[in-house]
Amino acid sequence: MATRSERIPAGERREQILDAAIAVFGELGYAGATTDRVARAAGISQPYVVRIFGTKEQLFIETLRHTMGRVLAAFRGALARDDGRSAEQRLGEAYVLLMEDRGVLLTMLHGFMLGGDPAIGPVAREGFLEIFRMLRDEARFTADQIHRFLADGMLINTLLASGIALAAPADRDAAGLMECTFGEQVGEALARASA
Repeated sequence: MATRSERIPAGERREQILDAAIAVFGELGYAGATTDRVARAAGISQPYVVRIFGTKEQLFIETLRHTMGRVLAAFRGALARDDGRSAEQRLGEAYVLLMEDRGVLLTMLHGFMLGGDPAIGPVAREGFLEIFRMLRDEARFTADQIHRFLADGMLINTLLASGIALAAPADRDAAGLMECTFGEQVGEALARASA
């Protein structure tokens, strides 16, 4: 933790709290997480978290926005790197790399599960629609490409979040599902999941 002479700028402190919140909300979900737990993970006081974000609900909303922003930034970075592969391949790789951060994956899924919540639901929907618009307007994907990309992404989310990827070495059906999802890259996908 920084001493008084090593004060961290407010913007950096906010990012530090959001990164800690991604890990905590990812692990415990919205219901199980507390602002105190996020504060401890960030190495700061709970009153400071409340002063910056207000309620746990508002902290989760900002964490979800931050998470969706990371997905969009990863996609835009992948689009900017034209390495001879298709945009679908570059975006898919960027997504799989980002999902190695289990907190990002699970925070996003917790947000989607709270789609019926009057405060959190609109943020989750808007984040997903931002991804849709980026695929349509910036990646210039066709409707079929968007459908396939998002459907594959949700399948990957399910495999990673449920632990099927981790079960694959000992479970023939889990291994088969991983293989039909990742094809020739199944070995790399399993290695990343176990890491």
